[in-house]
Amino acid sequence: MFKFTASEVRDLLIAFFVISLCFAIVNGGRDSNAVLSILPIVMVGVGAGFILHELGHKFVSMKYGYWAEFKLWPQGLIFALVTSFFGFVFAAPGAVYTYANYMTDEINGKISIAGPIVNIILALVFLALATSVYQSAFTSSNSLLIFIICATGYSVNSFLAVFNLLPIGNLDGSKVLTWNFGIWIVTIAIAGILTAASMTIGVENIVRMILGM
Repeated sequence: MFKFTASEVRDLLIAFFVISLCFAIVNGGRDSNAVLSILPIVMVGVGAGFILHELGHKFVSMKYGYWAEFKLWPQGLIFALVTSFFGFVFAAPGAVYTYANYMTDEINGKISIAGPIVNIILALVFLALATSVYQSAFTSSNSLLIFIICATGYSVNSFLAVFNLLPIGNLDGSKVLTWNFGIWIVTIAIAGILTAASMTIGVENIVRMILGM
């Protein structure tokens, strides 16, 4: 059964808010008014990306019969906040801990890859939604707001996917790479392409290309 402890819910909410604030700072710079205006928009993309990423780990862990619980890493939150003032976010606010006496590399790899796959799927869903409302965004303020939220959701989730797939330390990428090199290289390549497109071409231009404009 999919269960949460009170401390886990608290940790998820704290991490969700701080990471949202970090991405708002990156996008709004040091202008507090800009940060506050961007924050609600960022929270949608980050909220879906961060929460569902962690729930992906938790769901797969519990599917295999393990107890899994998200725990906050305060030092990671502070580091994320500090890096956001330098224009990027080192997003490591905490992790889902899986409690098991023994776990194979395959199961550990499948649990680890679940989070980044969720982010990749979300990025594509946000891109599809952004594409569907783009043309009406020129005449409707509601459609424009939806486009901005979806464009942010695409950018944030593609970044979260590629970041977590880096084979560094205790990030998901290290465990996926240990399990299966082929799956790791394909997954990080997809996430990397989505992120690179967001950073170089820009979401609006990607949408225009899809629409043939």
